[in-house]
Amino acid sequence: MIDFRPIAAILGVLLAILGTTMLIPALVDVVSGHNDFIVYAASAAITVFVGLSLWLAGRSGEVERLDLRQAFVLTTFSWVLLSAFAAVPFMWSDTDLSFTDAYFEAMSGLTTTGATVISNLDQRPPGVLMWRAFLHWYGGIGIIVLAIAFLPMLQVGGMQLFHAESSDKAEKMLPRAAQMAKSILGTYLVLSLACAVTFLLCGMSVFDAVAYAMATISTGGFATHDASIGYFHSAAIEYAAVVFMVAGSLPFVLYVRVLAGDFSRLFANSEVRLFLGLVALFTLLSTFQQIRGGIAEGEPALRNALFNVVSIMSTTGFVATDFTHWGPPTEALYFILLFLGACTGSTAGGMKMFRIAILGSALSQHLKRIIYPNGVFPVRYNGAPIGDDVVASVLSFAFLYMATFMVISLAINTLGFDLITSFSAAITAVANVGPGLGPVIGPAQNFSALPDHVIWLLSIGMLMGRLELFTVLVLFLPSLWRR
Repeated sequence: MIDFRPIAAILGVLLAILGTTMLIPALVDVVSGHNDFIVYAASAAITVFVGLSLWLAGRSGEVERLDLRQAFVLTTFSWVLLSAFAAVPFMWSDTDLSFTDAYFEAMSGLTTTGATVISNLDQRPPGVLMWRAFLHWYGGIGIIVLAIAFLPMLQVGGMQLFHAESSDKAEKMLPRAAQMAKSILGTYLVLSLACAVTFLLCGMSVFDAVAYAMATISTGGFATHDASIGYFHSAAIEYAAVVFMVAGSLPFVLYVRVLAGDFSRLFANSEVRLFLGLVALFTLLSTFQQIRGGIAEGEPALRNALFNVVSIMSTTGFVATDFTHWGPPTEALYFILLFLGACTGSTAGGMKMFRIAILGSALSQHLKRIIYPNGVFPVRYNGAPIGDDVVASVLSFAFLYMATFMVISLAINTLGFDLITSFSAAITAVANVGPGLGPVIGPAQNFSALPDHVIWLLSIGMLMGRLELFTVLVLFLPSLWRR
């Protein structure tokens, strides 16, 4: 049997931290004179109490030596449990959401998806808006640690490529995660502060600058206004958002190495080059579509294209203009972008650039073998050959990624929704992007019109997408629970 004591202890610590951070929106409401501060104080007390209880119950376990089975359970349970407690303020506060909608909102925040069921954001108390933004920021740092320290050890979807140099031993996962978290937390804080200051200088209020900075660096996309970034009607803010969305989309480990003086590593990385190359390519295509369709010309067309492409590929989901009115070619282009994602070790979701690079190399290898059956053509990534196990893992992930998307899409379509809504809802959840397409969940809408069973389905999709699919599905194998 799995020893759940160290799992309980770690979950308890995470819950206690989450509960403590609920005092931030409480303080915001106190300053602004809203009575919702009582809700956050009560939620904080409950969450901290449960967290400390779990820690006391599990602290006798050997937390320093998590095995693979414990790591799988901990990874999934942490997002499920934290989302449940993060949902409490949404139920008790001015938003007055049902548990289903509150859980969806919390899961969307912690997975940095950015899909929302809350309408009339401009009239909501500042505490609710700050809590949504902070969930992004809190989830973002957890996602980076997950992608850098845990998933490579679990060998999920080709993530074994990103083993840290310090050790390959699975039983040392937790110390390594802690070490890496300390290394990247400073970078995360500096980028967040720089983003907030930049937004402030571009004309945002202090509150909006802080909230949007947390949503931008975490590539989450929760806004404080219904019109998202478009509320400000500012080219400077849109360009600033592009810069920091890109910053949140790049591997944070590379930032640490750049700060150590190794500047060449950032742009020498093939994943970074592929991401920036695709951003440039799709920006040009979108600009051309706008000019050809008479939507915009010159700098506005380029800015619209760049902002939308970066917003979708970084899986942030900010909206500056409602591009659903630009015609089918634009919707088709942006639908493709929903699948891609950004770089590994960033806060972004999606397929990830390294998998796309490996899939491209594997396809090239197969074509070459057709022409030269006796030739030797290794699959390469970052200039180095990679093993067949990594290629098989990436191919398996790609198949499961598409299969999950199709299953959720068909389930939503069967429940009576049109294909555009069904397809875009499924991929925006699995890829952790945020806004969808179509008249129901388009960039100018939200997810509040969807029934509860669809909301739960999308919540599961967000969880699976954020945890790289296999991490969740492996829990359903009976062999995992046997000694």
